Amino acid sequence: MNKYLEVAVMPTIHLVDGEKGGVGKSLFSRTIIQYCLDKKIPFVAVDTDRSNPDVAEVYKEICKYAVFSENERQADKADRIFEWAVEKPVIVNLAAQSHRAVQGWIDSNQLIELGSSQGVMFCKWFVSTGGYDSINLFAQSVNTYGERIPHILVRNLGLCDDWEHIESDANFQKIVNKYKIKVIDFPKLAYRERNIIDQNRLTFAQAREYKEFGIIGRQRVMNFLKLAYGAFERVGIWYEKVE
Repeated sequence: MNKYLEVAVMPTIHLVDGEKGGVGKSLFSRTIIQYCLDKKIPFVAVDTDRSNPDVAEVYKEICKYAVFSENERQADKADRIFEWAVEKPVIVNLAAQSHRAVQGWIDSNQLIELGSSQGVMFCKWFVSTGGYDSINLFAQSVNTYGERIPHILVRNLGLCDDWEHIESDANFQKIVNKYKIKVIDFPKLAYRERNIIDQNRLTFAQAREYKEFGIIGRQRVMNFLKLAYGAFERVGIWYEKVE
């Protein structure tokens, strides 16, 4: 009988996308960062949002900066992301409207092919509000990369709690089935706790102990993390099984 041990962390570039602003990319990125910290998964965190680098401001001791640009003179500023990924997973918080710049960086450097030779894979977590524009941008991203980059649709329940209109959309379901898209629910974080966390630039480790929340408020934070972590683990891309 073969036995498998989940001991090898997959060297993956995790692109947290959504293309639009205000869809919840930074909250999602901060939650994944805390997940890796709590699970002791080695990783590199990267913020590419120059206008509002709130992921780097919250996790300032561990978060690095990189830039995606369509300007050829600055195109190499994102190269360090791939270099880091050879050693450990990289979590990249993408700025809004960075699709073309990221695509240019990947395609011009043939990074998917290079990744295959270096053992580095790409994965895109697409955070969606469920709105028409958001779903169209998701479809655009999936159609751009096809099977070359697996996509995970992140249904942000904090911004939309009814996804029936998406589940019944034939065109959307066709894309999901064709590319075997994984779909997860990102839980809602209560407004009071969310606002205080953002206002005080708290990490989730700090939020779990923040006295101003009180016992029930801290419990809401822990329940949020528990639900989010469960969703992350069901995707099954953090470890590779070694025989």
